[in-house]
Amino acid sequence: MKKSVIPVRYGVLIAIGLIVYFLILSLVGVQTNPVFSVGNGVIVAFGLYKAMRDYKHEKGKHFEFQKGFMAGLFTGFNATIIFVIFFAIYVTNINTNFLPEMLMNWSSHYHVGVGIVVFVAAIMGFATTFVLTLSFMQLFKESWNTKKIYKSGAIEV
Repeated sequence: MKKSVIPVRYGVLIAIGLIVYFLILSLVGVQTNPVFSVGNGVIVAFGLYKAMRDYKHEKGKHFEFQKGFMAGLFTGFNATIIFVIFFAIYVTNINTNFLPEMLMNWSSHYHVGVGIVVFVAAIMGFATTFVLTLSFMQLFKESWNTKKIYKSGAIEV
């Protein structure tokens, strides 16, 4: 059976959506406001849902929970890795004032560098992917509930 390209295709599309959203926030000057991270969740949720739906259509009657779950994880992980690479380039080369602006509101006695912020962005992306994939698989999995049909006093399953 051939490998599915859906996790790669949708991973790239989600990453592009996240990058464009981040750049739009940067143009407006609100990229350091954490409330706008909700938009990231919406973009990832929409992309993961579409990817998992298309994967289920692609597999048809051969769709399995484990394979659908892995397709969702790979999609989100691909998107996260691409976005984190962009983010690392952005904060180190494009807008070097981003970290000081973002960290200005945090009261911290620790030195927080680029590596920690990029690592946290990656962990947030992986966690979001995991939770959303688990949630969406509840919609796409086959039900384990049996349907009982009553005929002349006997139960058929």
